[in-house]
Amino acid sequence: NKRLVKVFKAVHFSHELYRCYKKLMKQSIIGYHKDEENDWVAELFCGHFQHVRHNPPFTNRPWVVVEPGRDLMLGSELNCQKCDLGDPKDILR
Repeated sequence: NKRLVKVFKAVHFSHELYRCYKKLMKQSIIGYHKDEENDWVAELFCGHFQHVRHNPPFTNRPWVVVEPGRDLMLGSELNCQKCDLGDPKDILR
């Protein structure tokens, strides 16, 4: 029983660390632009960019293909792995 409690505590602690880790990467969408291949890119509050493609069945984001959908998602948070890696801000060219 003691061993089971130790395992449970370790799993719970790991889960809490993971939740904190994921929370650090969340950044709000503040705008959009299209890239050179005509794909939509979200501009995040942190200064990084992230593609927001609607490419079913792999990625299902029907909101990105119409302006009202994109407007509705402004302020929503996406995971920003560039923040986690400490990457410099992206530059719009």
